Order: sequence, then C-alpha cells, then structure tokens
Amino acid sequence: MKNATYSTRSVCILSRSFVTSIVTACLALAGLSLRGDPAYASDSVQSAAPPESRHASAPPTTEQQGGSTQQPTQTAQPKIAVEVKTVTVLVSVRDRHGKIIANLTKDDFSLDEDGRSQSINYFVREGNLPLKLGLLVDTSLSQRNVLEQERNASYSFLDHLLRPDKDLAFVIHFDHEVELLQDFTALRPKLQAALQSLEIPQYQNTSSTSGRGDGDEGGGRRGRGGQRRRGGGTLLYDSIYLAANEVMRKQQGRKAVIVLSDGVDRGSKETLVSAIESAQRADLVVYSILFADEEQPSNFGGYGRRPYGGGWPGAGGHGGRFPQEQRPDGKKILEEISKATGGRLFKVSKKDTLEKIYAEVDEDLRNQYSLAYTPDKSSGSGYHKIHLVVRDKNLIVQARDGYYSGD
Repeated sequence: MKNATYSTRSVCILSRSFVTSIVTACLALAGLSLRGDPAYASDSVQSAAPPESRHASAPPTTEQQGGSTQQPTQTAQPKIAVEVKTVTVLVSVRDRHGKIIANLTKDDFSLDEDGRSQSINYFVREGNLPLKLGLLVDTSLSQRNVLEQERNASYSFLDHLLRPDKDLAFVIHFDHEVELLQDFTALRPKLQAALQSLEIPQYQNTSSTSGRGDGDEGGGRRGRGGQRRRGGGTLLYDSIYLAANEVMRKQQGRKAVIVLSDGVDRGSKETLVSAIESAQRADLVVYSILFADEEQPSNFGGYGRRPYGGGWPGAGGHGGRFPQEQRPDGKKILEEISKATGGRLFKVSKKDTLEKIYAEVDEDLRNQYSLAYTPDKSSGSGYHKIHLVVRDKNLIVQARDGYYSGD
C-alpha cells in the first residue's frame, strides 16, 4: 500500500510539475507573441515618450501599425520662406585701345550697389555658355537704301556666331508694326528665310493700315501668339519692349539683342524709359548699330508725310503745315539704351563697316565674364544703381548700370 500510495503521489507531483511546465511555457510563448505584436510595440514606444509628446502625437496610422517601430509624430513647426535675390551682371573689359581683356579674376573687380560695397560670390568666364540672341531690324522707309546690306551682313554674322546645339536666335522687324519673323531656332535656313523676308513696307494714302497687304502672308509673320503692334512710323521702343518682355524675360543664361536702326522712334506706345526698364528687368544686353542713310533729309518724317505721335514728342498735330521740328538724335538714343543695359553702340561708316562691327560684337559675346552677388539687407524694391570697376584704371568696364527689384 505504501508503494502504491507513493506511486500515486509521485504521479500527482509529476503531473502537477508537468502541467506547471506546460502553463509556464504557454505564458512564455504568449509573452513573446505580445512583444511581437505591432500594437504592443506602439504602446511601448508611447509609454516611453514624455507625456507632452504622447499628448501631441496622433493615433497610430495604418502605415505605422503595419511597419516597424517609429517615433511618434510631432506637431510640424511652421516654415518661413525667405526669397534671396541674386543679381547677375555680364561684363566685358577692354583696354584703352579696344583690345579685349580675358584673363581677369574675381579679385580684380570691385562692385557697389547704391553706394554700398557688395561681395561678389560668383564669378566665371561666360564665353562657352549657351547664348540667346535676338536681331531687331528697322525696316522703316528711312532704311530703304541700307536694308540689303543689313540683311546680308546679319546672316553672315549669325552663321558665324551661332554654335550648333548650343546657341539660339530670333528675328524681329519693326516699322509701323513690330513682328516676330522667326522665334528661337538654331536652324540656319529658318534664320535666312526670316532675314530674306525683310522688306520696306508699301504705304498707301488711305485711312486703313495696309502695311504689308493683309500682313498674314508667309510663315511666322504674325510672331509669337499672333502678337503684333501697329502704329505710325518706326516703333523702336516697342520692339525692344516686346523682345525683352515677351521673348527674353523667361529665358535663362546669357541674353543679348542687336538693334540695327537710325535710332529715331516714331509712334511707339512705350517710351525710352520703359524700353530700357524692360531690358534691365529681363537681364538683357542691348548692342546698337547705328546705320543711317546719309541721303535722307534731316527732317524726314517717317512715311514722307506727317509723323505719328508717341515716339516723337509734339508730332501729333493739327493744321496743314509739316511740323518744323528738329530731328531726334538717334545716336544719343541708341547710346543711352546700350549703356544702361551693358551693351555698346557702333556706327557704320566707310572705315567701320557692318561686317567689322559684327566681328567686334562676336568678340564681345565670346569673352564675357559673369559675376553675381546677393544685395545686402538695405536693398528694397525699385531701381538700384550698380557701379562696377576694375583695379587697373587703364581698363574700361562694359556692364549694365543698374537693375529693378520687385514688381
């Protein structure tokens, strides 16, 4: 009996131990299962976080519940966007004999804005960078004897200057209207076709504006988006404004236009000031080539009849007599435009032929420096004067004299 009782007790003790082991094992497995549960992990992380962080945290998202342990989401701090204005200035430097200087460094330049010294934080030679170039050709009646020379020399210049897959050019003509004959392209045949289409308008003594017939003949005659300005005379200021504001303003990199004209505006809606401002806002360099027909009389009035308002002050007139007004100084006008934008003025003569002038423009464009600076905090909106010099006083700096900030 004792043996039987002992055996039964032993079995009970063993069974109890076995059950205890099984329960312990099950609890252990349950604990591992809980620890592997994503919700458990999320709760553990939250309990370890500071109370305020837990309070600010959003409930776990579906993405968080299905992934690995993540830090709780905190309230996003508001970000303050600060616009930093960087002013870029294209520069050409020559000596007093006209020779281009192409070996200068950033330390050779000194720059002021509105009389305050500025630090140049970017400096590079721009000659190899892409170029966007525009050709603005005066086709008013005053240019009838020089237009063929302009056409031929302009094509030779573009053919020599433009590099395949790098540079682009467009062509605008202006007389009593402004038309984009060819938008940006690198294709020589298209540029040649645009230049070939240049012609002096045939005016009619009627009240309607006939110009070039209906004005819609030929490809691209309407220009970008059909935009066109009509008026009387020579819309020089309008052509610069539209080239800068409509064609060039959104373009990046080096930008320049070449204006071939006698410099006398008649009929523009824009003024000289607004034309210059539009070019400066577009970071556009304007080269002017004064090509005047010396055979034209000094009081030549656009069509050979009374000139139209706008560009020629006091010319809108009443009465039958032709207004005896002094002819505007086209050279001074073109010089002012080019100086303000960092370009140069050239005058065609027997000594300085159009081909020779184009060669100098080509050299300028291939040997430009580009420098940039961030204006100090004192700069506000409006116009800001730039004064750029080099340490060598014998060198001549060619750069724009200011820029506009703000709208």
